[in-house]
Amino acid sequence: MTIAHEVTGEGPTVVLLHSTVCDRRMWTPLVRDLAAAGHRVITCDLPGFGDTPVPAEPYNDADEVSALFDRAALIGSSGGGGVALELAARFPSRVTALALLCTALPGHPPSEARRAFGNREDALLAAGDLEAATALNVSTWLGPEASVATRASVHTMQRHAFDIQRAAPEPAEITHPYDIAAITAPTLLVSGAHDLPEFTDTATHVAATLPNADHRHLDWAGHLPSLERPDLINPLLIDFLS
Repeated sequence: MTIAHEVTGEGPTVVLLHSTVCDRRMWTPLVRDLAAAGHRVITCDLPGFGDTPVPAEPYNDADEVSALFDRAALIGSSGGGGVALELAARFPSRVTALALLCTALPGHPPSEARRAFGNREDALLAAGDLEAATALNVSTWLGPEASVATRASVHTMQRHAFDIQRAAPEPAEITHPYDIAAITAPTLLVSGAHDLPEFTDTATHVAATLPNADHRHLDWAGHLPSLERPDLINPLLIDFLS
């Protein structure tokens, strides 16, 4: 399958990988700024998000994204950061730079707070209360700097993801072995003081593992800093890519 995607601008390619609370719409302000800075920007919806349905056949997120580019810088948020890490580890010669915002890392142990969130979300979904499950995600994943409009936007994206995922058959995801120590791209890691603690731990671990990594811990940020304060994050990302 070809996942839903858009291409904007001209220049060196940058692929933006969304959080699994959102879809490619989360990157709208960054797409504008990256294109203006002279980049060719690819945004995509991972399977089960936005305009990409859950495939009927077994699939792998990184495989689907890898079909969209030959060589690129990757920017990933949360779950999208996990996909970016897999791409950079499996295809190191194809990834020129890696920027990870509050990234997930498959296999990294969850915190007590994350387990509590997951249990509450599972209970709400099992009860069919999608509205409450959506509200839980918005309150958990957005920090205090997020505007009312941003909270409404995340609510819309998360609710849409729940709707399309629950209407689909149980997904069969393919996993590939990889080691993040294989990553050679210069890497920027961002974590937030208002996020769940495991994401700071993950950023610290990844930064200590990679040979050319810079970890920025932001005292104002929650889990989705590019949505909370694009005026602060976008210049940071553009400066890193340059």
